[in-house]
Order: sequence, then C-alpha cells, then structure tokens
Amino acid sequence: MPSPDNESAPPRPTIHTITVADPPEAWRACGFTVGDDDICVVSWVRIHLTGRDAGKRITGWSLRDSGQKGDELDGLTTTVAAGPLPGASPEHANGVTSIDHIVLLTPNQQRTIGALQSVGLLALHTRNTDQYGAPFLQTFFRAGEVIVELIGPEEPSSDDPAGFFGLAFTVADLDATAAFLGPDGVGAAKDAVQPGRRIATLRHKHFGVSVATAFMSPEPS
Repeated sequence: MPSPDNESAPPRPTIHTITVADPPEAWRACGFTVGDDDICVVSWVRIHLTGRDAGKRITGWSLRDSGQKGDELDGLTTTVAAGPLPGASPEHANGVTSIDHIVLLTPNQQRTIGALQSVGLLALHTRNTDQYGAPFLQTFFRAGEVIVELIGPEEPSSDDPAGFFGLAFTVADLDATAAFLGPDGVGAAKDAVQPGRRIATLRHKHFGVSVATAFMSPEPS
C-alpha cells in the first residue's frame, strides 16, 4: 500500500511536445505519419515539425507537471505544456511505437543535472563510458515513458549552455524497419547498450532530416 508521502507527492514531469525544425515531408519520407497540422504523434508525445525556416534539429520542448519558470533550462528552450494529451497514436509505416530516449549534450554535467532536477526530473543513475572514443558521462532521467539521456565530459569543459542532440525510437520489429527504409536509409543493426536490444542509425541526411535519429528493438519480455 502506498505511503501517505507517496500519495501526496507531485507528479513527475513528462514530455508533451518536442519541436523540430524539419519539413514535415522529410519525416513522412522516413515513414512517420504527420498530420495536416505538422504534428507527428508518437505514443504520448507530440513532435511539432516547424520547417527549415525555424533553424535545424530540435529547437525546444515543453514539459507537463514541471516546476518550470521562464522559457529556458540551462540553455534548453523549455516551456510549460499547454493543451490536452494527444489522442491515440497513429500507426507509422516505419514501425515506430514510442520514443525510447532523447539525448541532450552539456559541457557541464553537474550544472545541467541541477537544472533538470530543479523542475522535478530526478537523475536515475550516471555511468562512465568510452563507447564513442574519449571518456564521458551519461546521466539518465525518466520523463514519463521517455528516458532523458544527458551526455557530457567528466569535468566541466566550458560555460556553454546545454543543447538538444537526437532521438531514439522504439520500433515493433527492427528488421522490418530496416527493410522498409532500405540500406541507403538506415545503417546495419548492432547490439545496443541495453542487454537484449539492438539499434540501427537512420541516415537522416538522406531524407532531409536534421536530427540524429536511431531505431531500437523492443525491450525483451
């Protein structure tokens, strides 16, 4: 039975909308279903495609149930979510079922961790890795069904702000997704860090997408 403290605890923040400065037709070419309002709904998250005139890559996000004040979070454009939850997620031809994680970059892990925790996102764990060459830290938070992965050096490297980097989506069948996108559209699948899962990287520039994107097999039962 939950304790009274748990019952009275405020809800943790979840991601309502991720804003991406890509043309909707580029995401449709990758097999995403995008509505006439330029919104791509993936499970409980809206991805708003604002077009290249707004820049490139992920330009901001909105959070539900956060303690956010102002319109930025350690350099990340962040707003309080407005409007209801999205309706039923449509089927996507590429097999996407949910967002597994969103990747953030920071030159100062402790500073950005403090900013994220100030709005209610709690750090789950941090690990050291050198999987891409030079050693760095990964700190993980949960925002509803989406994991927030923060990447940065072990020691602060500059006073620059944090930034958005990329997205990883869970798909129903990774081999089917790869077949749909073709060898020019996605790299070869390999073992993911998470045991029992595989990951393949979208060749996003091939489709005119500016966001680094990966697809992952489902979590094992």
